[in-house]
Amino acid sequence: MSRQAEQKIDFGTFLALWNKAQEQSTPALHFKMADWLETAWQQGRTRLLLQAFRSCGKSTVTGLFAAWLLYRQPDMRILVLAADMMLARKMVRNVKRLIERHPLTQHLRPDRIDQWGADRFTVRRTKELRDPSMLARGITANITGSRADVIICDDVEVPKTCDTAQKRADLRERLDESAFVLTPGGTQLYIGTPHTWYTIYADAPRCEIGEERAFLDGYDRLSLPLLDETGQSLWPDRYTPQRVDKIRRAAGPRKFSAQMMLQPVNIAEGRLDPALMERYDAEINYIKEINLLQIGDHKMVAASAWWDPAFGAAGGDGSVLAVVYTDDSGCYWLHRLCYLKTGMQGEEDEATAQCRQVAQILKSGYVPVVGIEINGIGRFLPAILRRELARAHVGCAVREISHARPKDERILEAFDVVLAARMLRVHGGVYDTPFMREMQEWRPGLAGGRDDGLDAVAGALAQQPVRIRRHYHDSRQSWQGGGTINAHRAKTEFEV
Repeated sequence: MSRQAEQKIDFGTFLALWNKAQEQSTPALHFKMADWLETAWQQGRTRLLLQAFRSCGKSTVTGLFAAWLLYRQPDMRILVLAADMMLARKMVRNVKRLIERHPLTQHLRPDRIDQWGADRFTVRRTKELRDPSMLARGITANITGSRADVIICDDVEVPKTCDTAQKRADLRERLDESAFVLTPGGTQLYIGTPHTWYTIYADAPRCEIGEERAFLDGYDRLSLPLLDETGQSLWPDRYTPQRVDKIRRAAGPRKFSAQMMLQPVNIAEGRLDPALMERYDAEINYIKEINLLQIGDHKMVAASAWWDPAFGAAGGDGSVLAVVYTDDSGCYWLHRLCYLKTGMQGEEDEATAQCRQVAQILKSGYVPVVGIEINGIGRFLPAILRRELARAHVGCAVREISHARPKDERILEAFDVVLAARMLRVHGGVYDTPFMREMQEWRPGLAGGRDDGLDAVAGALAQQPVRIRRHYHDSRQSWQGGGTINAHRAKTEFEV
């Protein structure tokens, strides 16, 4: 297939014309992507990897590139693979809209409406071909029998396709199959950001999983991290130093390194530094008359609790309940971390005994909702806990949650942001529990290490803090400020 076309404009101009029609400017970063894509295409380089930081418009530019290819060669067939069908369809839909509205491509729209679908379309072309001009498919879809001159792998690596070893192996296997769809001399273009140390975008093999060469070995690469070697933003108009700092604080060091700086993060290097926490010794003070809950002089506006249950086998996992509050400035207060007594309590069964302990702790802390890990033994505990909460007249909801992600990843993700921002306050009583030793000794992937308290606190931190109004059965008022309270309006002579 000839890649020469007469009287056709370059991709950079094509991109600029579209942005002008949309009354938008074209940032230098997008011109850099455009120049690289066009140069690679003109030089016949067929294995390409474009890595760029999140939300920089790389999928938008790639969609324009696809429209430009069809503008130059209407007989071309392009397959879009993404982590799921919805994401793949989004790119195809955007390219379809581009062709309809771009001043240079409107003539490509076909006469027949059946050739202009949401997940596939066919432009006006000279050849009769079985495959459409552009087709969307999720990475798990069956593409056997399809043929494509260009395959665009748009964010095929996302957390749900790479958060376990089996998923990473399946992803590689699926991507290897795409080679049978690509026509001889066809182009395969990957765009994305790394989501794991074992990323498909790595520039070196991961020997620990048996790789002898990088998955995309031999691909031409363009990597565009948010900050260059001197610390300057690649898109200074949008990503000012203040916004970069805000993103860094919100994402945390690990996610910022991976998603914004394109540096795969090895979970085995994760560490939790207790020095980044602030200790306090104040107790809860609930003032019913004004519906206010305080710790010291700080007003609490939300709370979350997490119970990771276990039963009393010696040396096994501990049964731990964590209670975390959030103040009006966004800081987290780890106020209670209880390693529950396990084993039979007199004639009472262990499940009931633990649920009774949990109910009393939640009652004393005015906690409106508790999450409970229902993997394994926790499956039958929510019903028992609800019964004990009702008996104790505690208006606390029970949220049942099952985790599929690895524990180490959950712990790192939950602690990463709050520790980096120094937003975690820890009650002195927590320092008297095994929690501090767990934190100091914890290493991801270390067999036999204790992390029961870490897991419980991570669960509480990761939950959405509950701010809704919830009355307790014993007539305690909600303190989160999300609902109405009993108010009294006094008569005054002031006009406000």
